[in-house]
Amino acid sequence: MSHVAMVIPGLDGIAGAERQVMLLAKGFRARGWRVTVVALSGTGGQAATELTASGVKFLTLEMRKGLADPRGWIRFNRWLRRERPQVVHAHLPHAAWIARWSRLAAPVPVLIDTLHTSSTRKLGRRFGYRASFWLPDQVTAVSESVADAHLRARMVDRDSLTVVPNGVDVEDFRPNPQTRSVTRQKVGIGHEFLWLAAGRLEPVKDYPTLLRAFALVPVPARLLIVGGGSLHSELSQLSASLGLEHRVQFLGFQSDVKPWMQAADGFVLSSRWEGFPLGLLEAAACALPAIATDVPGSREAIVKGRTGQLVPSGAPAALAEAMTAMMQASPWDRRAMGNLARLHIGEQFGIEATLDRWEELYEALLGRSYQPNRKIHDPVTA
Repeated sequence: MSHVAMVIPGLDGIAGAERQVMLLAKGFRARGWRVTVVALSGTGGQAATELTASGVKFLTLEMRKGLADPRGWIRFNRWLRRERPQVVHAHLPHAAWIARWSRLAAPVPVLIDTLHTSSTRKLGRRFGYRASFWLPDQVTAVSESVADAHLRARMVDRDSLTVVPNGVDVEDFRPNPQTRSVTRQKVGIGHEFLWLAAGRLEPVKDYPTLLRAFALVPVPARLLIVGGGSLHSELSQLSASLGLEHRVQFLGFQSDVKPWMQAADGFVLSSRWEGFPLGLLEAAACALPAIATDVPGSREAIVKGRTGQLVPSGAPAALAEAMTAMMQASPWDRRAMGNLARLHIGEQFGIEATLDRWEELYEALLGRSYQPNRKIHDPVTA
C-alpha cells in the first residue's frame, strides 16, 4: 500500500487550502492509499478527529516558533526515516520549505508542493522558493493565475510546474431543501433574499467593500458572513456604522460551511485576489448563483453571465448593482444559473476527477528514480 504524507502548516484554522487537503486525504484513503496529514503546529482540533475517523493518520510537529523551532525539524526527519512515505505532498509556503529542506537529511522518492495563492509580494516568500527550487520533483498550482504569478516572480521553473485545480465533492455539496429550511430558521431568516460570504476576516477578502455594497442593496435582503480573523471587531464596527446591524450577521468560524451554503440564495466573494477559491466551487455545487470580483482565480471558477457574474474589485457600487440585479431576476433565471453552475463545476472540478489527476501525477513521478531536480533552469536568473 503506497503511503502519501500531506504536509500543511496547521488544521486548527480551516480555510480553502486546509479544506482541500482534508478532502484529498480522505479521498486517497478511500482509494486504498495509506495517508498521513502532518501539521507543523497546533493540535488539529475537530479536523484531526474527522481525519482519524476516516482512517487518515494525523501527526503534529508541535512547532511553537515557526520554522525556527529545531524540534519540529528533528521530529519530521525522524518520522520520514521511520515511516518512509513514497510521496510527500506539501501545501502552503512553510510546509513546502520544511518538506524541501528535510529531503536532504531524509530522502523520499517523490516530493511535490502545491501553490494555493497568487500572492507573491513577500520578499521572504520569494527567497524561500528561489533558494530551494531544485529540491521538489514537481511544483503544482491550483490555477493558471497562481502559476502565472509565481512564474512572473521567478519563484518556480516552467519545466517543473503544472496546474492541478482544486476539486469539490459535488455529491456532498448539493441543494438540500430540508437543511435550507432548518438553517434559515436557526438564524431567524424567512423569505428574505439571503446572501452568503465565506472566508477568513482578513484584508485579502476585502469585506469593507462588501459591507459598503450591501448598504446599497435594497431591503429585504440579509447577509451572513462565515469566517473568523483579525478584522472581526473592525468589520463589526463598520457594519454598525453603515446601519447594517439587523441585516448582517457574522457567524465566526464554522467547521462545516455546507448547511449555510444550502440555506443561501446567492454567494458573494469580494476578494482582492484569490488562488482558486474553494468557496466558489462549493457554492456552485450547491447550485448557488455567485457574484465575485473579477480577479485571478475567481474568474477561472465562474463562466461570466452563465454561472455567475464578475465585477471590478474594490468597487462597492458595481458590486451592489450586480447583487441587486441578481435579486431582481426571476426565481427561474436564478435556478437556471445555479443549476448550470453545479453542472459546470461537476464536470470540470469534481473531486473524483481531481483525485485521478493527482494519482496520475504521483504514479508518473514514482516511476522515476529519486534525484532532486538540480539541472532545471534557475528561476532566479531567468
